[in-house]
Amino acid sequence: MTHLPELHGEHLWLRELRATDLAPFERIHTHRVLTRYLGIDRMDARQAQDAFAQCLAQPYTHPRRKHTLAVCAPGDDTVVGTMGLLVEEYGSNAMLTSLVLLPDSPVRGHGHEAGRLLMAYGFGTLGLHRIWAGHRADHTRMSEVMRAAGLHPEATLRELFHTQGTWHDVTTYAALAPEWCRSATPAEQAILADGGRLLPV
Repeated sequence: MTHLPELHGEHLWLRELRATDLAPFERIHTHRVLTRYLGIDRMDARQAQDAFAQCLAQPYTHPRRKHTLAVCAPGDDTVVGTMGLLVEEYGSNAMLTSLVLLPDSPVRGHGHEAGRLLMAYGFGTLGLHRIWAGHRADHTRMSEVMRAAGLHPEATLRELFHTQGTWHDVTTYAALAPEWCRSATPAEQAILADGGRLLPV
């Protein structure tokens, strides 16, 4: 089994999901507004529970390609959001996925930091060369988040996914390891230098 280490930034930190995190996970994935811009439709309670079980099983897969992590505020391990990294099966690439923060989260406004911590882990421990992300083209506020994470605009993928009864275009962004690492913060540099050592359990 392979667990990610805790990844700490200035305004938030990331950790593996635990069995006790079901309630906030379910709240996120069954919420009409919070799921509005995700690449999946809003779930009912049973679907959210099944998805949560799949997330808990991720550290047991080999090689591990999916990483769904809890976003927490400094000094508190309560889940206030989720963020994911999907390692692609070819090349040396991965995709940042599903950043969601609860409306009452104390880390709102710092979501880009969750992405940066996962990118430091991806470029460090996982040895990735390219990490990309995307948002629905009509979710224009996400452009600022992407740029703050160190991602650069690339393309618009037409009608990439189908949710809420309609097809959606997705605007994509990417970062390359050599460029991104030069702009890493001290906390991110520590993750890169440490290689974010995998924690065997």
